Amino acid sequence: MKPLKRPARRALLVVHVAVSVGWLGLTLGLLTLGITAYATAEPSLTQAAYTAMDVFADWLLAPIALAALGSGVVLSLGTPWGLARHRWVWIKFWITLGTAAATVFALRPEISHAAAAGVPDISLVAAPSVATTAYLFMTAVSVLKPWGLTRRGRRLRRSAGTTSSGKAVDGRSLRRSA
Repeated sequence: MKPLKRPARRALLVVHVAVSVGWLGLTLGLLTLGITAYATAEPSLTQAAYTAMDVFADWLLAPIALAALGSGVVLSLGTPWGLARHRWVWIKFWITLGTAAATVFALRPEISHAAAAGVPDISLVAAPSVATTAYLFMTAVSVLKPWGLTRRGRRLRRSAGTTSSGKAVDGRSLRRSA
């Protein structure tokens, strides 16, 4: 993919961060509702919490998950980070793909089933807990950018060489910083 121009890259970064933060917030809301539904002794409160979860799942979960995945892929392909050049990007991609698939194909149907049944379900506490942990991990990885280049990234960097400024073709210094 052709590198994105700076205004497009910045706009896409804002979209990606906003959608990703929205996904985290939505998941925290689902976790709160799941805990409420599971912990209460009131059947009507359990039903109300699962119904609220069902509304969020039907209208927001899939679009936000797919928007986070799509914006992340386009952003990675349109920047020097690349999709498979740096381990942190590659790991974020696979975790996002897995959580998006689990959200669409497992969590949404389970929420709909619980809303229809109105019976406490511990899986609707466990799934948002795991998802929240995954999103917080991906946030930390995005900030810290650990682990360096993948094999492909090292090969691309070697084959590209350096520019006259002493920087790699992807704009990053070849020297490691402290």
